[in-house]
Amino acid sequence: MTDADLKKKREILFAKFPPGQVPEAADDLQRLDEVEIELKYEKRSLGVAYDLQEHTLQELDEHLVDKGYHLDNTLLSKLTRALIYYVEETQLHNLGAPEKRIKRSAQEAYVNAWEQHPHGDHDDTPPEWREYK
Repeated sequence: MTDADLKKKREILFAKFPPGQVPEAADDLQRLDEVEIELKYEKRSLGVAYDLQEHTLQELDEHLVDKGYHLDNTLLSKLTRALIYYVEETQLHNLGAPEKRIKRSAQEAYVNAWEQHPHGDHDDTPPEWREYK
């Protein structure tokens, strides 16, 4: 994953009521480190830019809700937020995951071959014949 994949630009939409939330929320978010804000009055929204290793959209949304702001709750907004939350959480999880090996080790092939090969005191006699007296 490149650094460009971790730079996120999102939009936080606000409800119609109470009016005047956009500039207040912008002031509130500008106090956070590593967050860039762009006011979009005509859309009742804020453009936010952040590094995924520093913040997530879910964290920013929850911060605003805790401060008493009302986010847009239309179905489309809820679905969009849920999808973004999931994608960002998955990206962060994958950052911590070990790299998947493309080629298996040479030793693994020998171990598998050894397990398939009969060795030691292997007896081909069927079990029922061994117990015959």
